[in-house]
Amino acid sequence: MTPPTPPSPTPDPSEQPPPEQPLSEQPLSEPTPPGAVRGPADPATAAASAAAPAATSAATVAAATGRPARSDARRNREKLLAAARTVFAAADGAVALEAIAREAGVGIGTLYRHFPTREALVEAVYAAELDEVTASAPALLARFPPEDALRAWMDRYAAFVATKRGMADTLRAGWASGSIATPTTRERVTAVIAAILAEGARTGSLRADVEPEDVTAMLLGVFLSTTASDTPERTGRLFGLVVDALRPLDGRGTGGA
Repeated sequence: MTPPTPPSPTPDPSEQPPPEQPLSEQPLSEPTPPGAVRGPADPATAAASAAAPAATSAATVAAATGRPARSDARRNREKLLAAARTVFAAADGAVALEAIAREAGVGIGTLYRHFPTREALVEAVYAAELDEVTASAPALLARFPPEDALRAWMDRYAAFVATKRGMADTLRAGWASGSIATPTTRERVTAVIAAILAEGARTGSLRADVEPEDVTAMLLGVFLSTTASDTPERTGRLFGLVVDALRPLDGRGTGGA
């Protein structure tokens, strides 16, 4: 006796392409008058005509499901990235992708639709974190004096490093094999430090004789000398020492002799 065929899984309508418009709902072309020659359509008119059925069908899907398919897919991707950051930052060892899907509140199939491989997910998380770290400095400088902005930015940088620790093995293997693009992390971090130091030198709150690359090296030394088991308070104390070393001692924006 032939066993029954298991039912196929029901696809998630929020991440499916919109259905084609039925022929009965497609507009009919006007007939060409006798003797007239139909010429090539204007490019703009042709593009608008080609887009009209897709727009109509997308609106139909939105009306049927109560939400735009594309925005739901974007939300799922954002949830997965946020969950991956949380799980990677808290991990002591390897992270199961199923754990990330559970944290995001989606199925493992949804995770693989957005990130077909572990490397793809890790690369996306790393890039998003690096973008946020480097983009956070202007807002901090607008809110705080330069020395306080630098100290607050160090905390954000530390959170990025904590997330990277949970992805370290995958990142190293991906960079070595070329499956993950090698980022310009150090250069971008140093550029942020240079901008904060320049503002501090302008206001006289930070030394003007410091190389930004030296500060980057000091921060890397802090991260290398601490581990995931160290308390945030200890890391904060080390950051405080770095900032103290950058304060002018002679009132002229330099460390003095």
